[in-house]
Amino acid sequence: MCGIIGLVGRPGVHVNQLLYDGLTVLQHRGQDAAGILTDMGGNLRLRKSNGLVSDVFYKRHMLRLEGNLGIGHVRYPTAGSSSRAEAQPFYVNSPYGLALAHNGNLTNADALRKELQDRSMRHINTTSDSELLLNALAVELGQRSNGLTIQGEAHINIDAIFSAVSAVHERVTGGYACVAVIAGYGLLAFRDPHGIRPLIFGSRTVDGEKEYIVASESVAISALGFEVERDVQPGEALFISTTGHFFQRSCAQPVDHTPCVFEHVYFARPDSVIDGISVYQARLNQGDRLAQRILEAWPDHDIDVVIPIPDSGRIAALQMAESLGVPYREGFVKNRYVGRTFIMPGQAMRKKSVRRKLNAIEHEFSGKNVLLVDDSIVRGTTSQQIIEMAREVGANKVYFASAAPPVRFPNVYGIDMPTVDEFIANGKSIEEISTTIGSDRLFYQTVDDLLEVTGVENPAIQGFDASCFNGEYITGDITPEYLEKLSNARNDAAKSSAHEDDSVIDLHNDEEG
Repeated sequence: MCGIIGLVGRPGVHVNQLLYDGLTVLQHRGQDAAGILTDMGGNLRLRKSNGLVSDVFYKRHMLRLEGNLGIGHVRYPTAGSSSRAEAQPFYVNSPYGLALAHNGNLTNADALRKELQDRSMRHINTTSDSELLLNALAVELGQRSNGLTIQGEAHINIDAIFSAVSAVHERVTGGYACVAVIAGYGLLAFRDPHGIRPLIFGSRTVDGEKEYIVASESVAISALGFEVERDVQPGEALFISTTGHFFQRSCAQPVDHTPCVFEHVYFARPDSVIDGISVYQARLNQGDRLAQRILEAWPDHDIDVVIPIPDSGRIAALQMAESLGVPYREGFVKNRYVGRTFIMPGQAMRKKSVRRKLNAIEHEFSGKNVLLVDDSIVRGTTSQQIIEMAREVGANKVYFASAAPPVRFPNVYGIDMPTVDEFIANGKSIEEISTTIGSDRLFYQTVDDLLEVTGVENPAIQGFDASCFNGEYITGDITPEYLEKLSNARNDAAKSSAHEDDSVIDLHNDEEG
C-alpha cells in the first residue's frame, strides 16, 4: 500500500511545501520510503529515499524542489524490494520527460516486463512494477504524440494523452492509481478500470486563479485547504496543464466498480471519505453489525468492558460497546514510533515490536471479563501477544472480536499481506483460531455483513474487492501458479533477504543522505 499526491499551483507559486505536508498526512499508507518530484518550467527536480517523510526531506532538498507542479509518494513495498532504488517517483526522459508515482500492484508484471524489454526495447532498472507502468505509459504516449497543442499553450496533443492512458489500461491488469508529470506540460492522473485503489481530486481558488490537487485520500485534500471535488472514476483520467487548464476523459470500457474494502477496514484514515463512503461511518457500521451478531449468538454474555486494540480497532469498538450496552475503556497505550507490525519483515521482528508498541493499563483489566476489538487478524502474532498481556495484568476472561472476516487469501492488488501459510486462519476453524491465539471466545465479522454495512453508505458501489476474505479476484487473471510465485516472493525468508545492505545509490536520485 502506498500514498500518492499531485498538485498544480498558480504559475510562479512553488508547491513543494504543500506536497511535503500532504505526504505527512498520507504517512500511514507507507513508512518505507518517500519522494517528491517538481517541475520548474520543464526542469524536473527529484528527491527520494528510504525513511519517513520527515527523515527524507531536509531544508536543502526543499529549496531545490521548485515549481508550481509536482507529485509525491510514500511507500511500503508490495512489488519489488524496499531498496532506495525503488523509492518513487520514477522518471524516464522520453517522451518529453515523464515521471510517475503509483499506488497498487500489477498482476501481469512478468508478461509486461518481457514485452517492454523485447518489443519496445525499454530498459527496466528495478524490480518495481511501478517502473513497468511508467514505461508502458511512455511507450504509448510516444507513439501518439505528434506536436499538436493544448489550447495553443503547449506542444502536446491532449487526445494523445488520453489515448495513451486507454492503451495502458488495455496492456496492464491489477489495481493502480497513478499521478504523473509530463515535463513542461502538466499533471496526469488516472485510476484502474475497477477503481480498486482510491484516487480523489480537489481544487481551490486563490487570487482568482484555480489550483488542483489529486491524492489517495480526501483527508490529504481537505488538510491542505482544498475542497474535495469528487473521486476520480474507475478508468477515468485527468490532465491539468501547468497553467491550470483542466481536462478529463473516461479511458476504459465500463466494468463493475469494485473498490478495495480493506481501505475501510484498516488502511485509510477514519477522517477520509473514499468513493462516497465515510471511513469512520463504515467502521461504526462494522462494529454495530458485529455486536448484533454477538447478541444473537450470546444474549446472556458476561462481557464487562470493551477495549480496543489501537488505533484502527477503536472506532468499531466504540460502537460495539454502545450496541452491547457495556462500558468502553482504553486499556492500551500505544508507542506511536513503532511501525505497523503485519508489514514488518520477519516473524522475530514482529514479535519484538508488539511488546514495544503497546502497554496495558492494569486497572482496566484486573478482575474483568474483557472483549478486545481489532480491525482484523492476519498472522495472529499481535493478537496472541495482546491476549497474553491482558492476562498478565489480571484479566479474568479475554474475548476477542475482529471487525473483519478471517483473512484466508493473499491480496494481489497492492496490499502486502503474507503468504497463505502464514495466515492464522489458513485451514483452521474459528474455534481453532481462538485456541491458537489464546482467547476464551473469538468473534469474526462475516464477509456478507462486512460488504453490506460498508456499502450501505453508497448504494452506487457495485461491489467490493474482498479477495483476501473470499478468494474472488475481480480482474479474473489470478491463477494458482501466480499465487504460488507471489507466496515465494512474500514469505519471511524473501523479505529478510530484500532488507539486506543497500549502499548503492539509484540512478535517478539527487543525492545520498
